[in-house]
Amino acid sequence: MARKRQRVSSSGSDSSRVGQITGNGFPANREDCAGDEQQHQEQLQEQGSRDVKVDPDKARIISFGEESTADVVVHLIGDEEENVLHLHSQVLAKSRYFAALLSERWKGDDQASMAAEQEPPKTHLRINTTSPMPVYLGILRLFYTENFSEAIVDVQSALALLPVTAELLYDDCMARCLKFLEAVPWSREEEQQILQLLNYLQLEETPEIIARVIPGSDSAVETMLSELVYAATHNHQNAASVKLFVGKILDSHKSRETVRLVLDNAFKNGLKTVKDSVEEYSSPNVRGRHDEIEAMQRQNLHTAVVSGRHLLWLVERMIELKVAENAVLEWSEQSSFTANLKRAFMDDVWRNNVPGLPAVLLRCTSRLAQAMVTGSILVSREVRKKMVRDWLPVLITSKENAVSANCNKQLHQNLEEVFLKLISTLPVGDAQELLQQCLSFASRGLDESSNLAMAFATWFRRAGASENS
Repeated sequence: MARKRQRVSSSGSDSSRVGQITGNGFPANREDCAGDEQQHQEQLQEQGSRDVKVDPDKARIISFGEESTADVVVHLIGDEEENVLHLHSQVLAKSRYFAALLSERWKGDDQASMAAEQEPPKTHLRINTTSPMPVYLGILRLFYTENFSEAIVDVQSALALLPVTAELLYDDCMARCLKFLEAVPWSREEEQQILQLLNYLQLEETPEIIARVIPGSDSAVETMLSELVYAATHNHQNAASVKLFVGKILDSHKSRETVRLVLDNAFKNGLKTVKDSVEEYSSPNVRGRHDEIEAMQRQNLHTAVVSGRHLLWLVERMIELKVAENAVLEWSEQSSFTANLKRAFMDDVWRNNVPGLPAVLLRCTSRLAQAMVTGSILVSREVRKKMVRDWLPVLITSKENAVSANCNKQLHQNLEEVFLKLISTLPVGDAQELLQQCLSFASRGLDESSNLAMAFATWFRRAGASENS
């Protein structure tokens, strides 16, 4: 197919806006400069400063595509067309690419000027275009106008300009494109385009853009999730909504191992706070007046119940996300903590100040034990035994010292049932030891103790079968 040859000049038809570089801007056809000097001056005045430059050496105005003053002819060669532009070396020198091409020519021109007082011949440069022709035309016009704010109006216009500015080593324009991209929001599709383009161009001037999509630390995701979990459990008055939002983030995160690590650390920290507070209440290591010690004990109990609520939320999230294995192991190794809880629940201070403390901790126990019973969390029989052995006395003490007969009644019954189911998974000898501690479950009467009766019946059936065999 024959290539269509076109000339681009500085005539009045050349007044399209520079900003329209990716769509309907920069016409490929230009009429030759025509008319007398007066008409030419009127055209320059109409265009203003957009397409003109002042030649500092000769104190004259030069225009984009002005053949009479041009000393460089640039041939833009596309697949089906060729555009011929009459340009000026002092303007093109803004590009390191053009500056390098013209440097040898300038040396020759200087020697020729000394030998003969006449204008040097025009230099012809050929450029095979790799982007749409209007982009090249728009960028070459920017050499004259430097009106980058009209040329770069959105992400797509910056992306269209950037490959050609990098090809021509037009540093000023390339810097403006990168500055624009760094400063504005991107859609997800635009982000992919930007990253692909920057990876292809291998530019060194992009650290601020890269920083938007690549964290400076390998642990950035873990740190972010940890801070969100902490904020959800500590820092917000609108705690319920924030916890719901953070829970959705945890659920949608692609790495379950990262979520597991974050929640494990939060669980350990929360459990430590509760344990320390209960221990300081049970064994206050302070001296002072009796009222001062009581005030400190009340503060410790308040800290324990608040941290316990946070802990319950963590336990529920860990079970939902199936990352609660370590939480079960930790909860089953709390013989010292449960002993302190028994002492605390036998006092009267908690009834008047934090009546919700037993319920919070027993709910944590119930959630974890229920997950073990249903098989959501698979642990060894030793862990199951420890869970019942250490937390069963806390359940019994909570029942015996409840504020009222109906206080936490349903919670107590549910936990009794779960403990009996856990006991049924243990060897006969371990079950024999633990079932004897469950006799207090029969305090509600025979009609309400069917689960306890079934547990003993199961044990005797198994023990009898073993005896007969």
